[in-house]
Amino acid sequence: MSTHTSKPSLALSLCPVAFLVALLVTNVLLFGDSATSGPNQMALFVAALFTALLGRFVLRHDYESLENAAIQAITLAMKANLILLVVGALIGLWILSGIVPTLIYYGVLLINPSIFLLVACVSCSLVSLAIGSSWSTMGTIGVALVGVGETLGIPLPMVAGAIVSGAYFGDKLSPLSDTTNLAPAAAGSDLFTHVRHLLYTTLPAYAIALCGYAIAGLWFHPDSFDPAFVQEVTTVISAHFNVGVYTLATPVFVFGMVMLRVPAIPALVAGAFIGALQALLLQRGLLTELTGDDMSAGALYRLIVTTAHSGMSIETGNELTDQLFNKGGMLNMLNTVLLIIMALFFGGMMEATGMLQRLADAMLSMVRGTASLVTATLATCVLFNLTASDQYLAIVVPGRMFRDAFARMHLKAQNLSRALEDAGTVTSVLVPWNTCGAFAASVLAVPTVAYLPWTFFNLLCPVVAIAMATMGWGIAYEDKETAPTE
Repeated sequence: MSTHTSKPSLALSLCPVAFLVALLVTNVLLFGDSATSGPNQMALFVAALFTALLGRFVLRHDYESLENAAIQAITLAMKANLILLVVGALIGLWILSGIVPTLIYYGVLLINPSIFLLVACVSCSLVSLAIGSSWSTMGTIGVALVGVGETLGIPLPMVAGAIVSGAYFGDKLSPLSDTTNLAPAAAGSDLFTHVRHLLYTTLPAYAIALCGYAIAGLWFHPDSFDPAFVQEVTTVISAHFNVGVYTLATPVFVFGMVMLRVPAIPALVAGAFIGALQALLLQRGLLTELTGDDMSAGALYRLIVTTAHSGMSIETGNELTDQLFNKGGMLNMLNTVLLIIMALFFGGMMEATGMLQRLADAMLSMVRGTASLVTATLATCVLFNLTASDQYLAIVVPGRMFRDAFARMHLKAQNLSRALEDAGTVTSVLVPWNTCGAFAASVLAVPTVAYLPWTFFNLLCPVVAIAMATMGWGIAYEDKETAPTE
């Protein structure tokens, strides 16, 4: 076994990234929207093997260390994958129980198309702020809002972008959010100082994003959707589902558990089980329809299990409602699970060979002042989201790397923790092979590259952070007299 390893050069470290990008671009050109249904998983796998070959034969790492590092990296995704599978079951069962149909039913009746994007963003912001989870927000209310937007004739990438923006606004600011707690821990700050300091960049980005969604909504004039079609959809929903506000007790209960700091997996599992029970109690007509009048215990058990595993399956006679409700199930999440595993396999190989650290060091070498330090931190977080494919690594590793640099420039720790969130948290969902991007694309049924241009808040946060650092606004110094100048 080799005991001497070489340090990778910057050029060598860029080779796997360039190779992966070339494969991903080729997949998009050849497979289009179906690239995430297998080709991109293979691209990440091949790129990981290419990285391993460079590590073994160029940098002289032993195979066992590379393999162990890759496996260790993959284990980071196990919780995310379990949440993804549980959310798949929950979506199917919440459709069967009437929760999602009820939200869509009232949504299309109460929301004007011209303000829908604004309402969708604000609604997701409030829910995510209350429960501290962008994933839970997108996997529950986000799914219903996609259905409402589709019924109103609004392009789904715009809808998904507004949902993602709102979900990540709340996730970024909520004291209940794991990333909001992780960033100050990695930077050496405290939670509430961190949250207050986040407002300097978060509120301007959010305000501009809301203006953007308000303006985008003006594109949809009254003649851009058909009220008769909306009436047809609501009639089909009420004909097949028992619709009522009382069906929403289950999501309220689940959100309450999350607010009480019940871990995500138990809370979502409880929501799925209660959704199944609610279906048995409130959707007797639908169950009779789906089981072919066989209401025996065995038939109902088969329906519940099949829905949780494979998703909802119903024929309403209306193409749009069939499209809205025939989704969910653990089985439909497996492509995303595989994408996450392969992405972390690639990230693990990059980290094990030292190439990821070399790329990060190159960022640090360009630091000359406050603005360049903040910019380098933001860029490194994005780099880790692109290569390590996990937002937690994109927060923890740059936090560890830049902590001393911020201290040397007499910058308080909350400047670093804010930068970690301004890029590490919000850009994770913009990368198709990142755990967050893969999750959002799966539950919202919109490809990441399609909704990316409409995630105004996520795109604006790093831009606002750089602009404010350049102008010296909202920067906290340990000692103003020793504050560095650009």
